[in-house]
Amino acid sequence: MTADLLYSDVEEDLRASVRSLLADHCEPAALLKRAESTEPYDLKLWRSLAADLGAAGLQVAEDRGGQGASAREIALVMEELGRSVAPVPFLGSTVLATNALLASGTDHELLGKLASGAATAALAVPLSTGPDRVKSTVDVSDGVLTGRVGTVADASVADFLVVPAGDGLYIVDTGFTVSELVSLDLTRRVADVTLSGARGTAIATGAAAAEALTAALTAGAALLASEQLGLADWCLEETVRYLKGRYQFGRPVGSFQALKHRLADLWLELVSARAAARYAADCLARRDPDLPVAAAVAQALCSEVAVHAAEECVQLHAGIGMTWEHPAHLYLKRAKANQIALGTAGRHRAALATLVDLPS
Repeated sequence: MTADLLYSDVEEDLRASVRSLLADHCEPAALLKRAESTEPYDLKLWRSLAADLGAAGLQVAEDRGGQGASAREIALVMEELGRSVAPVPFLGSTVLATNALLASGTDHELLGKLASGAATAALAVPLSTGPDRVKSTVDVSDGVLTGRVGTVADASVADFLVVPAGDGLYIVDTGFTVSELVSLDLTRRVADVTLSGARGTAIATGAAAAEALTAALTAGAALLASEQLGLADWCLEETVRYLKGRYQFGRPVGSFQALKHRLADLWLELVSARAAARYAADCLARRDPDLPVAAAVAQALCSEVAVHAAEECVQLHAGIGMTWEHPAHLYLKRAKANQIALGTAGRHRAALATLVDLPS
């Protein structure tokens, strides 16, 4: 089956709904104020997105409490979240934890709770963990989990944890403590998770657990590319808008040839990133065997395009781009944090070399 990289009418309708919701909650001033507060996550927005709009259950079948859509719709939501750097636990709960549960084949009631937005979960692995570097730091004995996992995304607002421990995958709802860290990305927090005598419910063991965890991280890498795409798209769009309205020597700054070339180069990068991100999402939706390759390509490309776009946004806004009041720094911080999330570009290129049998 040939991949379809175009957006369908249904996807465009979903985009309009998500963008409208985010426009009401993610004004730059509000994001900056929240970043300095004791409640960095916008849980009211999260409830609207997850429960009212149904975004948390897009990838879950209807008979299990979800919307019965696909990873393409999840990717589209990720694009819009990237455009607004929304402070919600979508990556940790809807992407990583939910995909781990789906890949394990469990019928645990938590899946329905996540799909309905009634609960939030986090996958207890360091955010930097790539699909090829899975290693558990939690011990298990008679269903009791002990250990520590550092830099877990969205753990500080999670009701449940999905924890790799020993040779299994467990759901934990009590017996763990979360210590939020100072994160470079002010709109997505990471935390250290400590499990001390936490009783877990096994949802997969042995090879099935390893496969489920790898599948969740691969899906996360593929979908994170769409967030990076949305972030880069906003940075280019905002920079073009600013340069058209900024005048020097009686003419728009955007008319200067050197700046035109920089923006044109960035646009070409963005076109390539969109193709890679869309293909990865489509492979995930179709369960295409090419998914590991598509995810590696998308992450290797999109992570660097997002950083470049955010850097250009800051630099081409000149003085105002360097201030705290302008949101450009939030996008640069998210892009830099995402650059090491779920595997660096270099690690994905190394994995890609193995996947396509390049000689060492």
